[in-house]
Amino acid sequence: MATIDITRAHSLSLDDAKKKAEDLAKGMADRFGISWKWDGNTIRFDAPSGAAKGTKGEVAVSDKQVRVAIDLPFMLRMLKGTIEGKVQEKLSALS
Repeated sequence: MATIDITRAHSLSLDDAKKKAEDLAKGMADRFGISWKWDGNTIRFDAPSGAAKGTKGEVAVSDKQVRVAIDLPFMLRMLKGTIEGKVQEKLSALS
């Protein structure tokens, strides 16, 4: 079970939604050292090192919604509210 699990509807085309999800993934990679890759319409990511070490999850994109599921390591769980708020903020900007 993911520590953070957020589903949000969008009105973008699937290609546009995937492009925005990829832009988000690239930003996370630059900022937190997260590795990511596409698996169909889902970006799977993990953080092998750095401040987010042990974090893993996915961003699943469909034609009508995006779902972000993140498993936080024990040491980051105390920041769950802050991280969840940032994810909500990024998703709002993508809609």
